[in-house]
Amino acid sequence: KILVQLSSGINAEYGEKCYFCSSNIYPGHGINFVRNDCKMFRFCRSKCHKAFKMKRNPRKVKWTKAFRKSHGKELAIDSTFELEKKRNVPVKYNRELWQNTIHAMKRIQEIRARRQNQFIKQRLKAGKKLELKDDEKEVEKHIHLIEPRVTEEEVYNAALNKTKQKLKEKQKLVEVESMDMS
Repeated sequence: KILVQLSSGINAEYGEKCYFCSSNIYPGHGINFVRNDCKMFRFCRSKCHKAFKMKRNPRKVKWTKAFRKSHGKELAIDSTFELEKKRNVPVKYNRELWQNTIHAMKRIQEIRARRQNQFIKQRLKAGKKLELKDDEKEVEKHIHLIEPRVTEEEVYNAALNKTKQKLKEKQKLVEVESMDMS
């Protein structure tokens, strides 16, 4: 647990994670459950507490971070996670050290966000390929419903043939009229 004093003078806790869903627990929120062997479980909301009491496995419940990581939906292995781990080593207060730490935390957040976005894009590429294959299969299956592609030449030739037919019909009419008159 790391306490950081913000510019507004309010202390904010970082590092408190829900035992079930791994989301952040903010000060004054959540439920603490202490087992008989003095192990403490912290939950962000009653939903997580109830799921824990029902002995549900977080890796099998779809809305938890454990499920998302175990099924390859989120970034699971990255060097930025090492810096987030708890350290129980006491450090003498040093203003410069704290400023550098806060600056490093912001930089790490930027790096992590960039890597997560890249990971998501890579993950979605596979889905786009599958979607494209599905679309191709559907087109092949229902190709008879699609009109053939018409080129400009074919349109020009069709228009030319129509005008030729009209000319022939007019010539026949003229011939028939000339024969009737004679």
